[in-house]
Amino acid sequence: MGLRNFLDSLIRRKKEQPESEALLRSFRLQYMHFKDLLLSNAELGTIMAEIDEKLKGSNLFSMSEIRALATRSVFHTMRMVTALNAISGDRYAVLHDMVEHINSRITGILDSKPQPAIRDYTFTMDAVDKDLVDVVGGKCANLGEMRNRANIPTPPGFAITTAAYEAFLNSEGLRDEILKLLREARPDAPASVVSVSEAIFRTIDGVAVPADVMKSLLQAWDSTFDDPAGTRAALRSSAISEDGILSFSGQYRTILGVRRDSLESAFREVLASLFSPRAITYRIHHGVSFEQCAMGMACIRMVDAAASGIVFSRHPVNPLSDEMVLNAVWGLGAYAVDGIIEPDTWQIKPGAPPSITLRNIADKPVRLVSDASGKHEESVPDHLRRAPCLEPHHVFELADIAARLEAHYHHPQDIEWALDADGRILILQSRPMRLAHAHHGGLATQAIEGARLILEGAEIACSGIGTGPAVLAEGLPDLADFPEGGILVAPHSLPNYVLVMNRAQAIVTEAGSITGHMASLAREFNVPTLLNAKGAVSLIPAGGQVTVDAITGRVYAGEVPELMAFKSSRSVRVADTPVHAVLRQVADQIIPLHLLDPKSPVFKPESCTTLHDVMRFVHELCYTEMFRISDRASDAGSVSCQLKAKLPIDLHLIDLGGGLKDVDGPYVFPDQVTSEPRAALLSGMLSPNVHVRGPRPVDVGGFISVMSQHMLEPPTVQAQRFGERSYGIISDKYLNFSSRVGYHYSVVDAYCGETVSKNYITFQFKGGAADEIRRERRVRCIALILDRLGFATDVRGDMTQAKFQKYSRTETAERLDQLGRLLIVTRQMDMLMTSENAVKVMADNFMSGVYH
Repeated sequence: MGLRNFLDSLIRRKKEQPESEALLRSFRLQYMHFKDLLLSNAELGTIMAEIDEKLKGSNLFSMSEIRALATRSVFHTMRMVTALNAISGDRYAVLHDMVEHINSRITGILDSKPQPAIRDYTFTMDAVDKDLVDVVGGKCANLGEMRNRANIPTPPGFAITTAAYEAFLNSEGLRDEILKLLREARPDAPASVVSVSEAIFRTIDGVAVPADVMKSLLQAWDSTFDDPAGTRAALRSSAISEDGILSFSGQYRTILGVRRDSLESAFREVLASLFSPRAITYRIHHGVSFEQCAMGMACIRMVDAAASGIVFSRHPVNPLSDEMVLNAVWGLGAYAVDGIIEPDTWQIKPGAPPSITLRNIADKPVRLVSDASGKHEESVPDHLRRAPCLEPHHVFELADIAARLEAHYHHPQDIEWALDADGRILILQSRPMRLAHAHHGGLATQAIEGARLILEGAEIACSGIGTGPAVLAEGLPDLADFPEGGILVAPHSLPNYVLVMNRAQAIVTEAGSITGHMASLAREFNVPTLLNAKGAVSLIPAGGQVTVDAITGRVYAGEVPELMAFKSSRSVRVADTPVHAVLRQVADQIIPLHLLDPKSPVFKPESCTTLHDVMRFVHELCYTEMFRISDRASDAGSVSCQLKAKLPIDLHLIDLGGGLKDVDGPYVFPDQVTSEPRAALLSGMLSPNVHVRGPRPVDVGGFISVMSQHMLEPPTVQAQRFGERSYGIISDKYLNFSSRVGYHYSVVDAYCGETVSKNYITFQFKGGAADEIRRERRVRCIALILDRLGFATDVRGDMTQAKFQKYSRTETAERLDQLGRLLIVTRQMDMLMTSENAVKVMADNFMSGVYH
């Protein structure tokens, strides 16, 4: 070499060095985008699987979970689009607009909510009936319906519409703050629900009711009651969906003894009860979103009740009985519906005339009253404790009202009533009954021989069998860590226990009524429940395994095998609920796939109508774009090194750091590869057993299939044939290997190190030169082999995808070695796929180490 040529080469090397370094930096940046794209592609697939699982309707979920899934879906789709455009130089910029269009449709679905049909904040009760249920809520609509159409006596009052609720929530950013807080509530974590509820209560308490709303409420008060200043009223919740097919029994507040000057604080308090822990849990379980549960209210004059209670127009526990069940206590009915004391009970058989078939008068030591001094408990005079609360003519009058309401609504009714000081019966609310399941047959009435009986003689509120550890609870704090499958044991039957009904195997309380709120909820949740189980709290050991027999009214120690045959599985069904309907609409914007054929003229960004379409388009194009980048990097020479090895591919390695050693020049050899996943894969690819010695046996039919497919394809398809150059992008623990041979490509993406949770292998194989049938057989054979190696596989057409993750470094390296062997063996496998039998035969041979 002359001096001039030598100096020219030195100058050229100095000039090339910074250019190569700049190219490598650019490549590394683009490759980071490629990794982001692959990660988001995998995450989006997982999210779609989550949505599919929720669409089955067998697991609880809330609106906040739907929002989170939708947000994650849009985020990862947009991340894929951003990465593809970074790799391609904004070749597909229109994809951003397509994702934004889809996102706006999803947002429209999630932000839709019931709108008040009117602007009025109040109605007189004379103007209310069931047709106004979406304006005044279920309880208030039923009060008006009973008063105006069924001619049932009810207290005077007025209705507060959902427009007042909307006006309050739209003030001072209250709605957005509540939505933000609700996202933290998880149905499987009672403590999170309690924490969210407390935060929402504090937020609501700090917001004033808008002035125009309060003006309307006070005007309605003054025009409804004869003595506005001296009237005491009950402000009762009347939420949308309440007292309909779902009872919301005992979930929302009723404020007693409300006066004109306390109406504003009572309004806030009732509205806030939408967000009590038990109400949040109930809505999640039944698939009712916050947006679909606007709050109306009924403001009715207080009844100074001598006695109160509940009447069921059908037996709530025995569906084979046509008898009515009536409960009564002295004073206000809360002590009956909340199970604080045992009520008087009558069972009435309809007929002409009706007859009393059961009369049980309980000892009622206390009563709840509301007078000028407020609501308080007082002792019942001794002469009334064991006296019946009702005369026989009151019992028959209530039975007549129950029969009339069942006939009016064409459904059995759960009715709350009060007897005023003048002996008049007034109906406070009526809602549809949740009928019990049929009785279990075949179980003897006597105790199980050999089983240790803890207690018996309890009343059955919901029949069934439950077994698990006993959890003693006396208040809300005791429910925070309630275990899945526990048995709830408590002194009283409180509606608060709805918080754990989806986790409880059974419920046992020392007091309560089968007509009470908790009993109704237990039947809705189908939780085996015993009430009036005397001494349960002291007799049942906390933490001890027990079996609750809510068929014969007993509790046993330990698990009783003889009863397990009568234990029915409890499944959650949220299908056909409002939240499920919203998920279905959102899923329609995410999951359907319309872009199926990359060769179709409609396979373009403008045709993407769902996030899955965008995902499919981006994933299809990203490899082509990366091959272009890798070609450029390889052409630069100094950025990549060609691997010198006995392989049937032209392999170039691009080291991002720690993947090669002692590099000096454009070539490297296998012993210079220090990347753990690349070395493991290379070990399998270089295994002598997988390489053909001598002529490889080729099926003539398969060969003709490949050749005819090649000759029949139009020039535009033949132009898609890949070049022969393949790439390995590596670091010390990472590998992305893109191999292109003829008409097929394969991609291996892997991490192999000491941290098990980080280790993974993903593999994709697609294409081939044979006819479609043989190509599909080949990918099914590949999937069968990978499945036997422990990979999770997915086959679609002539493409197979596989994943192996979270295994040890040694196991991951072993699978990469096997994958390397498979890459060599499958190169011309499509020509050998002459029959369906060949799929299994070749898979069997591979697993046996017979590669040819």
